[in-house]
Amino acid sequence: MSRQRYTEEFKIEAVKQVTERGHPIAEVAARLGVSGYSPYQWIKRYAKLAEHRQQNADLQAENRRLKAELKRVSEERDILKKATVGMPPRTSPESPTKVRVYPRPCGPIPGAAPVPHDGGASQRPLSLVP
Repeated sequence: MSRQRYTEEFKIEAVKQVTERGHPIAEVAARLGVSGYSPYQWIKRYAKLAEHRQQNADLQAENRRLKAELKRVSEERDILKKATVGMPPRTSPESPTKVRVYPRPCGPIPGAAPVPHDGGASQRPLSLVP
C-alpha cells in the first residue's frame, strides 16, 4: 500500500482553511480525505510561510505609504522653492545671523503716535545683532 502524495498547493490551501478561515483541523482533514495527522504536519511547515508572506505584505504596504509621503513632501518643497525664486535672500552668506533690513518710504505711519526725540541726537535703527 503506497501513501498518497499531495501537491504543495493542496497542502497550503488546507493550512489556509485552518489558520485563516478558522475551520477545525479534524473537519478539514475529513472533508479533504486525509488522515488527521497530516494537517498538523502541514501547519508546522506552511504556517510560518504564511506569516512570512503577511510580514512581507505589511512591509510592502509601509514602503508604498512612505514613497507616497516622500512624493508629497518633495512636491511641497518644490512649491516653496519656486515661491522664493526671484526674492532677495533674507540673510547674507557672509553673516547668516544678520537680517537685512530694507528702508521703507519715509513718512508718518497711519495710526501711530509720534515719537518724541530731541533734535540734536542722531537716530539709528535698532540693531538685531548683539
